[in-house]
Amino acid sequence: MALVAARSKSVIFVKRDLLRFLANGTIVTEQGNPPSKKRWRKGKEKKPPSCTDDVSWEERLADVVTPLWRLSYDKQLELKQQNQEKILSQLSGHLSGDSPVRDKLSFPVLPVLPSPVRDGYRNKSTFSVNRGVDGNPKTVGFYVGTGRKGNIVCVSGDHLLNMPQKHKLVARCYQDFIRLSSLEPCLLFHTGGHWREITVRTNKEGCTMAIVYFHPQSLTPAEVAVHKAELVDYFTQGPGSVCQLDSLYFQESSMTRCTHEQSPYQLLYGQPHIYEEILDFKFRISADAFFQVNQAAAEVLYATVRDLCVPNTEEDGGQTKAGSTLLDVCCGTGAMGITISPRVDKIIGIELIEQAVEDAKHNAALNNVLNCEFISGKAEAVLPGLISQLSFAGRCLTVVVNPARAGLHHRVVRALRNQPAIRRLVYVSCKPDGEAMRNFKELCCDPNSQKKLTGEAFSPTLAVSVDLFPHTPHCEVVILFER
Repeated sequence: MALVAARSKSVIFVKRDLLRFLANGTIVTEQGNPPSKKRWRKGKEKKPPSCTDDVSWEERLADVVTPLWRLSYDKQLELKQQNQEKILSQLSGHLSGDSPVRDKLSFPVLPVLPSPVRDGYRNKSTFSVNRGVDGNPKTVGFYVGTGRKGNIVCVSGDHLLNMPQKHKLVARCYQDFIRLSSLEPCLLFHTGGHWREITVRTNKEGCTMAIVYFHPQSLTPAEVAVHKAELVDYFTQGPGSVCQLDSLYFQESSMTRCTHEQSPYQLLYGQPHIYEEILDFKFRISADAFFQVNQAAAEVLYATVRDLCVPNTEEDGGQTKAGSTLLDVCCGTGAMGITISPRVDKIIGIELIEQAVEDAKHNAALNNVLNCEFISGKAEAVLPGLISQLSFAGRCLTVVVNPARAGLHHRVVRALRNQPAIRRLVYVSCKPDGEAMRNFKELCCDPNSQKKLTGEAFSPTLAVSVDLFPHTPHCEVVILFER
C-alpha cells in the first residue's frame, strides 16, 4: 500500500506542476518558491573505490553496475538533478549563441521525479557466463574488467540493490545447471562451448520468464534436443523447480545478439507471454519485447508524457479530448500511445521491429483501445508521407518520440521540423547528452537550407526527469518542445 501511495503521490505532483506551467508559464513548488537549485557536494559519503583499492569483488561489481549505491537516495536525486541541468544548459547555451554556462537555463527544469521503488526494481536482467573469481568458467553473474585488457572476472550479482530476489534465484539455479552439464560454456565464439547468458523477466505479480542463449557449434539438432530436454527437466522437475518458472525459452545463436526473425525463440515450457499493467492498461511481454525495466517508475514516466502531450485541464480526474492525432514515433509495443489514447481522437505508432508492432496491436485489442493504428517500418521512410497525408486532412498533430540512444534519423527530424501542423513535440531520452542533443539542436536551430530544415523552429519550454534507475547515474528526461 505504501508503494501505491508513493506512486500516486508522484503522479499527482507532476500533474499539478505541469498544469501550473501550462496555465501560467511558471513552475512553483508546494510552498510557492522556485525549484531548489541546491547542489550535491562531497561530504561524509564514502567515495567509490577504484579497482586498485583493497575492496571485495562484490563492492567492485556494485561500483560498476550501481555506481551510486553508497549514497542516500536523496543525494542520488540531487546528483541526477545537477547532471540533467548541466546537460540541458548546453542546449540553452547553443540556442542563445553563448558557450554553455553551468546553471544557465532558458527554460524550466523540474526536480527529478523519484522512483516509487528503489531496491529490487528491475523486471529484466541478463546474466553472463564466464570465469569466476575462483577460475571456474561456469560462473553466472556480471563482468568486472574488460575484454580489451583481458582481465574479465564474472561475479555473482546476489548483493546488487537493483536486482530482485527472483532474478538472483534463477541465476544461481542456472549456474548449478550448467555446472552439472557435460557441455562447456561459450566464453569466446571461436574457442567453442555452448552455454551462454540467461535473461530473466518478471512482472509485479511475480510471474517469471527465463530465456537461455545457446551456441550450437557443430552439434546436430538431435544432440541439441537432448540438452534442451535436460534444461526443461532441471527447471520443472529438478532443483530449478524452486524458481517456479512460468515460461522457459531457448534461443540458438552463433551471433552475440540476434532477433526472433534471425533465430526464433523456442518455447520449451509454459506460457508464451507474461503480462504487466501500466496506468490501468495491460501489456503483453514477449521474450524480446521492450518494456521499461522499472514498472512503478514507468507509470510516473508515462503519466508525465501523457500530461505534456495532452494536458488535462479538468481538476477532478475528468478527461478532456484534444480532438487531435498523436504520432508515437519509435512506439515499441505501444505502451506510451495506448496510455494517452483516452485523451485524443487517434494514435498512430511507427516502429521498426515487426514483432513489437504485433505486440502493440495485440495490446490495443487487449485493452479494447480502438483509436490506435501501428505501422511497421523505418520512421525516416514512413513519416514524411504520413505527415503530409494527415496535414492535408487538416488534423492537428502532436508528436511523442522515444528513440534508442542513437537518436532520431536526420530525415525524421527534417520531417517533424518542416511540418507546420505540429505545434507540440515531446521527446523522451535516456541519454540526452548523446545523439539526442543533436536532435534537440536541429529541432530548435534557425532555418537551414543546407540541412533542409526550413520549417519554423521549436523551442524547449519544459523539462522533467524521471528516475527509472535508482543507484545508477541514469534517468529518463522528458522535454516539451513547442512553437
